[in-house]
Amino acid sequence: MTQSFSYETTFILDKSHFSECYDESVPVPTFAALYGKGAFLLLIGALLVMFSELNPYAAWFIFSLGLLEIVSSRYKKAWWIARQMLSKVAKAEVSLKIDVDSVHISSFYNDNKMKFSDIERITPTDHGWLISHNSFRHYISNRCLNASAQAFLQAKIS
Repeated sequence: MTQSFSYETTFILDKSHFSECYDESVPVPTFAALYGKGAFLLLIGALLVMFSELNPYAAWFIFSLGLLEIVSSRYKKAWWIARQMLSKVAKAEVSLKIDVDSVHISSFYNDNKMKFSDIERITPTDHGWLISHNSFRHYISNRCLNASAQAFLQAKIS
């Protein structure tokens, strides 16, 4: 028994969409994983500056790398969102079509049709859906889906 289902909508790639996409799709690292490499470089650099006869420029360079790594870890989300907002896809209108066979996401810059037979995994999140397809992850927000489209994706999981 084949059910007929079709859903179409459009949405804009704006700052709130990028923020939600980051929050829902990027795994939350542990404190050690987030700041471990930076703290290690900072410590090694400090030890080289204080107790080594190594060229002071190299020692300070390692120390500075550690400091930069810690700062970049702290502002990772803001940096990612800023890069997205500066890209050519910012403020672009995206068309989303879901039917029985596929999920089709298209814009002026991208056209991606994912057949449900090729989709590896559909994972519900707090505010949307993560779709794993050909080793890429795509995020669809519940803001652009109605209740029937959400129920259809939920049924595809089962």
